[in-house]
Amino acid sequence: MRRIVFGIVVLAVVAAIAIWRAHVHQAPLEQVFAASRKVTVWSSNAQVREPLVYATFGDRFDVLERSGDSVQVRTTKGVEGWVASRDLLSADLWQRTEDLAAAARKMPVQAAGHTKVLTNLRLDPGRDAVRIFQLPRDTPVDLLQRRVVDVPVTGANQGEEDAGEPATTKKEDWLLVLAHAKDQGDFAGWVVGRFVAMDLPDPLPDYTSSAGMRVAGWMELNHVVAAGQPHAQYLVFGTRGPEGDVCDFSTLRVYTWGIKRARYETAFVDSNFCGLMPVEVTPATQPGGDANFHFATIGKSGKEDRAYRMHQTIVRRTDENRGKRPAKKKK
Repeated sequence: MRRIVFGIVVLAVVAAIAIWRAHVHQAPLEQVFAASRKVTVWSSNAQVREPLVYATFGDRFDVLERSGDSVQVRTTKGVEGWVASRDLLSADLWQRTEDLAAAARKMPVQAAGHTKVLTNLRLDPGRDAVRIFQLPRDTPVDLLQRRVVDVPVTGANQGEEDAGEPATTKKEDWLLVLAHAKDQGDFAGWVVGRFVAMDLPDPLPDYTSSAGMRVAGWMELNHVVAAGQPHAQYLVFGTRGPEGDVCDFSTLRVYTWGIKRARYETAFVDSNFCGLMPVEVTPATQPGGDANFHFATIGKSGKEDRAYRMHQTIVRRTDENRGKRPAKKKK
């Protein structure tokens, strides 16, 4: 009898070890990545559970099982637990995120700004696109591109007087940004345009506001030295219309430092065109040196290039289309 009991115990132990080994070495179904600043790995997917470890954006997991909105994962350190599926990105989406960031780092920066509110960073422009990250308020961003997205508006949220009417569509600006999140690194993605504020240096916000310009981008052209102090000179471009325009911008201004009055002055204005990002600048190589910038416009015959050169405080067009009449902006 004792031998039988002993044999049963031995078999149970062997079976338990085999099950444990199979569990430890379970082949993952796929690999996924953490999609939030802080992802909790829980002890179970039940209501009563405990946090085991915390992961940060981009940490890799092996998927062991899926159950509803929960995913059983194994961390790179071998910890197994459960994570909410909304906090994960598939390997394909993660690769797209990496590719977008790599491409963004090579794009010409159109402006420096910051987020005005808590802002979702998405893989594509649009509120239904995959969310990559959530940027805190006041996160510094580099603006790179602009896209216009149609946003359906139902009768209910148009106002009581429109209730029951068919849904209409409004236009919404989205911006591709390279965000510099504190303690998290750089992330590229699309954000709602009105959630971003431009970091124009003083006193340019007052100047552009007085000119009725909604700024789309700005950048330095060169520097001049006055009374021993360097002063940057700026190109600012934007529009006077609402968001959703087919044109990225329709007017530009160059602000230079006036030595006699010791203040910024408007040195050049150009308008009545349909400009497209990116604006590319070849800055001066020495203080007070010549600077060049150019961009594409939508004209009657399609896309045309506009180029400018700044010599001291004088700005002139240098492209072959400069003698043509400006095309009317498309509506």
